[in-house]
Amino acid sequence: MKIAITGLANSGKTTIFNALTGLNLETTIYPTLTAEPHLGVVKVPDSRIGNLAEIYKPKKTTYATVEYVDYIGITKGDIEQNKKVSDLIKDVDAVVHVVRGFEDESIVHPMANVNPVRDAETVELEMIFGDIELVEKRLERMEQGQKRGKKPDEAEKKVLVKCKDVLERETPLRDIEFSEEEQKTMRNLQFMSIKPVVIVLNVLEKDLNSGKTAGTTSELQKFFKGKQVKVLNLCGKIEMEIAQLSPEEAEAFLNDLGIHEPALNRLIHVSYDLLGLISFLTVGEDEVRAWTIKKGTDAQKAAGKIHSDIERGFIRAEVVSFDDFISHGSMSATREKGLLRLEGKTYEVKDGDIINFRFNV
Repeated sequence: MKIAITGLANSGKTTIFNALTGLNLETTIYPTLTAEPHLGVVKVPDSRIGNLAEIYKPKKTTYATVEYVDYIGITKGDIEQNKKVSDLIKDVDAVVHVVRGFEDESIVHPMANVNPVRDAETVELEMIFGDIELVEKRLERMEQGQKRGKKPDEAEKKVLVKCKDVLERETPLRDIEFSEEEQKTMRNLQFMSIKPVVIVLNVLEKDLNSGKTAGTTSELQKFFKGKQVKVLNLCGKIEMEIAQLSPEEAEAFLNDLGIHEPALNRLIHVSYDLLGLISFLTVGEDEVRAWTIKKGTDAQKAAGKIHSDIERGFIRAEVVSFDDFISHGSMSATREKGLLRLEGKTYEVKDGDIINFRFNV
């Protein structure tokens, strides 16, 4: 899973990327116009993996991961620059849209003053305008091909016309229902405004639990009405400081602040959930591991995440929920209680299922 971090310049994108990845990329006080994308692989925090590792003492412990990409910011009306950003966004699964909610005279705001809802709307519109341009070019090519005697793909043309109508009303494509057939047709079109989005309001430490931040978060939630948008707030600066500390120091720092866990953990989980992803678990002395699948995946397809041979030779899945396993302490105890079940290939895997696949090839 790959997620792009975007937003207006100087909103704190790189600070949040550093916080997520533990890297220490330079942050600037002026908008950056040229740069290479930075990639960072981030573990999905999962206390279940830690608990199982304590029980099994495996040689290896593997968490589910998310890949985040940091790049230059979006600029209002800058077609050239925004094209670079859109080319990156087209290849990701979702977007983290960082919105500046902090005042700092030393850090230049590209639109002169801090106004989170205006800034969020600006980025959203730039994505929509980019999609309109894509649709118009595609329809134009179809028209030119038709003049040369090439018959257009009618299904694609119909979807493009529908998208154009939606986009011209300044509505993002993620807010619209598309049939399975339409979705299939749209896959190669790589629209930006169809991507699920996590809006991150980046505020100062003193404003974290303030009425002002709560009010701005509420306004952003009203603006982004669709189901595929989540809004949360955090202080990027604090999160970056926590990420640079050792686990022991980080724990002490969080305790001093009265915080249970870094807000970044919430961001990672929200990103994961927004894409409809869950984890099933495998355990043993060699490895305790979380495997990422889409919600609704059946047991046979889930087996294929581990190895195509297991999917091909699938016989049965031995399944127990994490909670049942922990409350009874061992596989033998869950078996005696009838909580360790044998499931067939059509069984829908649930989040936190501990699975051992039986197979024969």
